[in-house]
Amino acid sequence: MLMGARLARLMRAPTRSTFLLFTFIVMQSCMVMTSFGASDMEILLKFKESLANTRAINNWDPNVNPCNENRGNWIGVKCHKGYVRGLQLENMGLMGNIDIDALVSLQYLRTVSFMNNTFAGSMPSFNKLTALRSVFLSFNHFNGEIPDDAFVGMKSLKKVLLANNEFTGKIPSSLAALPNILVLSLDGNKFEGQIPDFLQKSLRKFNVSNNNLEGNANLCGSPLESCKKGGKKLSVFKITSIVVMVVLVAAVIIAVIFIFYFKKKSKPLERTSTLHDENRFDISYSEGPEPVEPKVQENTGQHKVKSEHGKLTFVRDDREKFDLEDLLRASAEILGSATFGSSYKAMIMNDQVVVVKRYKHMNIVGREEFDEHMTRLGSLSHPNLLPLVAYYYRKEEKLLISDFVVNGSLASVLHGNHYEDKPALDWPTRLRIIKGVARGLAYLYDAIPSLIIPHGHLKSSNVLLDESMDAILADYALSPVINLDLVQQIMMAYKSPEFAQHGRITKKTDIWSFGILILEILTGKFPENYLTHAHDRNADLASWVNTMIKEKLVSDVFDLEMGGATNSKSEILKLLKIGLSCCEEDVERRLDIKEVVRMIEEFKEGDGDSEYISSVTNDGDNFRGM
Repeated sequence: MLMGARLARLMRAPTRSTFLLFTFIVMQSCMVMTSFGASDMEILLKFKESLANTRAINNWDPNVNPCNENRGNWIGVKCHKGYVRGLQLENMGLMGNIDIDALVSLQYLRTVSFMNNTFAGSMPSFNKLTALRSVFLSFNHFNGEIPDDAFVGMKSLKKVLLANNEFTGKIPSSLAALPNILVLSLDGNKFEGQIPDFLQKSLRKFNVSNNNLEGNANLCGSPLESCKKGGKKLSVFKITSIVVMVVLVAAVIIAVIFIFYFKKKSKPLERTSTLHDENRFDISYSEGPEPVEPKVQENTGQHKVKSEHGKLTFVRDDREKFDLEDLLRASAEILGSATFGSSYKAMIMNDQVVVVKRYKHMNIVGREEFDEHMTRLGSLSHPNLLPLVAYYYRKEEKLLISDFVVNGSLASVLHGNHYEDKPALDWPTRLRIIKGVARGLAYLYDAIPSLIIPHGHLKSSNVLLDESMDAILADYALSPVINLDLVQQIMMAYKSPEFAQHGRITKKTDIWSFGILILEILTGKFPENYLTHAHDRNADLASWVNTMIKEKLVSDVFDLEMGGATNSKSEILKLLKIGLSCCEEDVERRLDIKEVVRMIEEFKEGDGDSEYISSVTNDGDNFRGM
């Protein structure tokens, strides 16, 4: 009534008052439309404006909806029923600010990950996003103190990963008040003071190592088990281990009893085929339904898992299809066994020869996420890439099926025994291999811009040689689907100087791996880098080459078995310099992929001659001056 009277008086007022009223109404309407009418697309595009170095998310196109039901059309966007459910912007080299105020309008947002980028400054105010369940910020440059109330009100928060940043001050007590926290990783920072009392029974994983925390000697004392000298009280970790062992043993016994009883009562729905014949490869699989893996970002339907379980999924249309039974019946031989898994050469009944690689370290990847990434890899096509033909998904293990490449790996050809009928690689062949690797790597950079390490595991054993001795890259772009702990233990990218020094990788990390490969091809020396768990300058092939150059022993650097080099001394020296430029420890001084390809493509592939590289100049000064 009162409001109506006021409006009536304003309407009877002079024109200026009427104009002010109209302006007020329009402004309020615009504010309401902005607050409640903005689509997820508009919100994300506004959020993108706060970021820098956004090449990896160039496909955020205003003409394409970010979500199509449960599938994201934009890189890094996870969807559920047509709404943005998560942002997974990892390994993209992103910089700038994380605009939390823009993200507040995403009412269905539940998980955000900005891991392994280049964000700096104080931690954003994620407590404005009260419905979040996961916050992943590890491997950035965030610094300063985290406010004590930074996590107040985030009752749904279950996972917080802040590891390997530069946070200082005390661990915020609001973390200890989160009622549903499952995983908390604060390691690799500069936190000080005491560890708050984490009394939540839900807490499963807790890491505060590599900080400047006081007290809690030997990781005991509140909130962990107290230390009692002279006593024989078991630690929390031992008790947990014993409980886990007992539970596992009990589960196995129950499973065995259940299977035995089930088989006696009816036809077996579960069938395990394990082939140990030397002419067959060993694989276990189950034809029964597999439990659906819970996912925060995406809704994985059980019907889809059941319908595809036990079947191979082909990602290329230009290959003759076969099924899992054909694969199990195939005669096979083992090609090799590595940390990632074992490889088998299998001949299908129609004389089709394929390579099956078995992985057991992808068990944290959900079905839809795995399908999406494999489909993406299957769409890649380049003469210097080993094409993915098909794959098999099972929670415990995955199979990737590709073509068989006749001449095996570069590592075996380069470092194996050489005979008259199997001579060492000559200079023209080595140059052709290097060119092929460069072209394949450049294609990966263009085709998968969202990956900060498009290959990730580039080394001589992952470069195959076809019948023409052209390079074929294998085991590429697998970092998104390999368990993170294993990725950091064994993949070449994580043995780089930048990861050892700063705990992060960059867009030029694959270039470092390529530089090591170039030096390996020219010197014939097996890089110790391949065997170390982290970068070691004493084991770095580039460091050895630089030392030899300083001592003016350049000719002693090159492989004496490399024939056909007498007329190409200048090119070989230039290529050596390119390899060293790729291996610069200072990432800023390191070549980028476009520079590398341009420089290598300038080399001409000649027929060479039969002379050896020993005639290369010993003048180190000439080398440095090129």
